[in-house]
Amino acid sequence: MKLEGKSVVVTGASSGIGKAIVDLFAKEGANVIAVARRKERLEALAAAAADYPGKVVPCPGDVSKEADVNAAIDMAVSEFGKLDILVNNAGVMDDMSPIGDATNERMEQVFSVNVYGPMYAMRKAVQVFLAQGNGGNIINIASLGGMRTCAGAIYCASKAAVLSLTKNTAFMYLPNGIRCNAVAPGGVKTEISTSMGMPNMSGYGRVKDVLAAAPEPGRPEQLAAATLFLASDDSSYVNGEVLVVDGGWNAG
Repeated sequence: MKLEGKSVVVTGASSGIGKAIVDLFAKEGANVIAVARRKERLEALAAAAADYPGKVVPCPGDVSKEADVNAAIDMAVSEFGKLDILVNNAGVMDDMSPIGDATNERMEQVFSVNVYGPMYAMRKAVQVFLAQGNGGNIINIASLGGMRTCAGAIYCASKAAVLSLTKNTAFMYLPNGIRCNAVAPGGVKTEISTSMGMPNMSGYGRVKDVLAAAPEPGRPEQLAAATLFLASDDSSYVNGEVLVVDGGWNAG
């Protein structure tokens, strides 16, 4: 088992990539605090993992609220005695709008989840890691949208911010043994598109050719496997990197 005895917090755990990460990590021996807004899904996830080597503990919460994020990390320490790994996975889409059509409401919605949520969690996690004194590991689930124009202005900007935050954190805390890396998925079969609503046709018209060139969407389990690599000692010398997992879309 690659994560035996590790204490992990995973956000956005009720579906898609987050759910697959929680499931795989618990199979690999990790004890996981699973964070999401939908309590019933978290409870089902914990029940499904009842016979796994690791334990899954539901933690209903909204990552856009600092108090909820802090409570999840505190729960890891109280339940498992420590925090080893933070996976910032929770995310929402924009509506494909170019910046000229972007609304304040959509900016606030996307940045509160995609940027402020990870920042709250990373700040708290780093404080815990430093107090523990034996390093730590942060993995941010970013997006190819932070590197290429395959979504609207708000989403792309939010994920670019996550990539920059990843590298800055890796650099700043290198002397403390805290690693920070990111996974950048391309298209994945998840429920994230439900957060989009009706797309802005002007923006969608500009990016549809880019989307048309994408390979078949990946499966959440494929992203979970990449995340496991970054969480495990297999990647002990990998820090400040972005692992693109997109079936080759970015190569074109």
